Amino acid sequence: MIVLVAGGAGFIGTNLCSRLLENGDRVVCIDNLVTGRQANLARLERHEAFRFIWHDVVQPLPQLPSVDRVYHLASPASPPAYQRHAVATLRTNSEGSLHLLQLAQTAGARFLLASTSEVYGDPLEHPQREDYRGNVSPNGPRSMYDEAKRYAEALTMAFVARGVDARITRLFNTYGPHSDPDDGRMVPSFIRQALTRAPMTVYGDGSQTRSLCYVDDTVDGLIAAMETDGTCGETFNLGNPREHTVLEYAQQIRALTGSKSPIVFTEQAVGDDPQRRRPDIAKATSRLNWQPRVALEDGLAATIADIKSQLLALSPVPAFAEPMR
Repeated sequence: MIVLVAGGAGFIGTNLCSRLLENGDRVVCIDNLVTGRQANLARLERHEAFRFIWHDVVQPLPQLPSVDRVYHLASPASPPAYQRHAVATLRTNSEGSLHLLQLAQTAGARFLLASTSEVYGDPLEHPQREDYRGNVSPNGPRSMYDEAKRYAEALTMAFVARGVDARITRLFNTYGPHSDPDDGRMVPSFIRQALTRAPMTVYGDGSQTRSLCYVDDTVDGLIAAMETDGTCGETFNLGNPREHTVLEYAQQIRALTGSKSPIVFTEQAVGDDPQRRRPDIAKATSRLNWQPRVALEDGLAATIADIKSQLLALSPVPAFAEPMR
């Protein structure tokens, strides 16, 4: 198949592109590299079935081959990034979603929107099921991302009503190789701080919870949602239901790196921080035959090794924490 991945130079996008290439598909990656990374493209561009197009999906799409699948992962996703690019985040999920849905409609392609657990806001229901409508501020400090994704979901369903074969996945916290150590998300930030002996910054008292899904498992879920027949118009949570506190994650990463970095507590940089976050994945398990398989310690070890190699490439002799355990 010919598969278009919008946002394919990002963290999850680059892992998805790699898997699709391994599966024998031809992949066209569109990215404007605002938060996607050129370094992620270097290993992909060695593959003869991969093509990269620098383009902002807010603008009308360039001439493309007739595609069979459209994955929409284009959007800043970390709080520092979507606050820094607030208008771009809103436009990518509105105008950009419109252009990609129109492409799917014209080509007769299947479409998948990578939405987010942020559509649930700071949830009053726990764990969160797909039919939960959320507790979201339309004008709060995270609204440029939360509301943009909620709009993208509504637009996707409007195109389903017009006959487009589209589905929605809500991604919970994902971690793994090829993430940006400096993008502000919890796991790469903790790893970078631990490896470089910097203080590990925990917002609040660290009692807020997250559930982490390894990127390979997330990619499995994305492809399962796209390729499982009968999923048009459906929404699926993709995440790991095993829940831990932020402080526990910091302590485990510090132990795995052998670091002596102090854990320091600070005020939340971005307001409206969800206090609890855990998906109910019963629907994805029953309909997609999907569930996460990679153990947290194994996933963190792989992520630590990847981020260490990235930091070494930037500075050949950094003061890393030793030994790795």
